[in-house]
Amino acid sequence: EYEVVAFTATQIPGIEKRTYPPELAGSLYPNGIPIYPEEKLPELIKEYNVDYVVFSYSDVSHHYVMERAAIAVANGASYLLLGPKHAMLKSNKPVIAVGAVRTGCGKSTVSRKIVKILTERGLKVIVIRHPMPYGDLRKQIVQRFASFEDLDRHNVTFEEREEYEHYIEMGIVVYAGVDYEKILREAEKEADIILWDGGNNDYPFYKPDLFIVVADALRAGHELTYWPGSANTRMADVVIINKVVEAGFDDIKQIEENIRRANPRATIILGASVIKVEDPKSIRDKRVLVIEDGPTVLHGEMPYGAGYIAAVKYGAREIVDPRKWVKVGTDLYTAYQKYKHMGPVLPTLGYSEKEKKEVEDVINASDVDLVVSGTPIDLSRVLRVNKPIVRVQYELEELGEPKLSDIIEEFLREHSFI
Repeated sequence: EYEVVAFTATQIPGIEKRTYPPELAGSLYPNGIPIYPEEKLPELIKEYNVDYVVFSYSDVSHHYVMERAAIAVANGASYLLLGPKHAMLKSNKPVIAVGAVRTGCGKSTVSRKIVKILTERGLKVIVIRHPMPYGDLRKQIVQRFASFEDLDRHNVTFEEREEYEHYIEMGIVVYAGVDYEKILREAEKEADIILWDGGNNDYPFYKPDLFIVVADALRAGHELTYWPGSANTRMADVVIINKVVEAGFDDIKQIEENIRRANPRATIILGASVIKVEDPKSIRDKRVLVIEDGPTVLHGEMPYGAGYIAAVKYGAREIVDPRKWVKVGTDLYTAYQKYKHMGPVLPTLGYSEKEKKEVEDVINASDVDLVVSGTPIDLSRVLRVNKPIVRVQYELEELGEPKLSDIIEEFLREHSFI
């Protein structure tokens, strides 16, 4: 019913130089669909005589979304946001979906806990990860990750490793890629239950039977002011307010009130991301370089993450700012210029081999005793560095009642698993 004349893209370096391939676009698009930088939107509307601009990405403020609406309308096009009816596929297996109101709220800790609860009951859980198609889309139609060798074979980015490694360490199979119909049908063949692990604050691509949304106690108010996290707040069956130990009482109370007003039927759980360090004594009195996962400290707008918190907690003498070793003109340099909120931490910017090398070079050039890594990646697997690395991991701990296990048990009972 529609001809897609172009995609626009932002945020991911180099993405606009690609084409959405005919293998995915279908027979009506023998040359594929061109991808342009978003800045070209006004001229694209006029060049292609565009009727509709469809906004279709995540983790942006409501102001940002409506700025794009104004640009589209001012240039003659109508502006659309896709809803669940047009964007969610239905599975023949029960689906638990984990989403968030912002990037960096702690979805991974929640997802890991759900997997643990389900596998302890003898159920086969297959995780399907929100798409991160940064490479050759034709090679990413359906991806299955069951081992660390699979990660190497698919040449995944740092961001992908951050989302897949912790599942593989648990012995869980992860599906990802581009064609979400094909991915779902493959995953259904080996799953008792599908766990959708969302990216950014996007809503699920599969219709969930249980939708668990994570809010961030350190970013009060964002649960109602960011897209599409604000839709997730309203759709959620359960909202977990995470990081409450580090937050103020007034912020927690504000988030609770916002959730109850927007979605009175949602169950609210208070949670803490409990930090675990493999060798905490090694941090004491050291000059350290802190590494954090990229999405959290870049477009997630957090100045730091678990690595910085662990460095402070375990008595680092100095947290050394890595900027002094970042070379002008690199993608890392550009990231620091764009995301001014970032604290004295090094983001795992690694969408390409060039960017991975930039991170590696900064680590090796830095005048520090130790690297404190708050990313879920085991960096020693992917980088050659000349300094010891201490990994920081974190797990969800619920405060009070109900517990996540209570919610999952009720879900299993409803679906006749117990």
